[in-house]
Amino acid sequence: MANGLMLVRIAAKETPAFVEEAKRIEGVVDAYPVFGRFDVTVFLEGNDFSAVKGVAAKVAKLRGIKSTETLMEGK
Repeated sequence: MANGLMLVRIAAKETPAFVEEAKRIEGVVDAYPVFGRFDVTVFLEGNDFSAVKGVAAKVAKLRGIKSTETLMEGK
């Protein structure tokens, strides 16, 4: 099992809808708003690096995103 964390910058008014939509994507374990340089954190899970990368790509296609940064768990 591989895990990742996606940090998302998004317009404030889009945050609640984005969080709910992200949670519906298979491979998204959790998502919630945060304070600081990023607006939302999205926790990803997959069988391997490639699967997590695929989940991140699906999240990145959601409406309203300004930018993302994805971090992978190293094992």
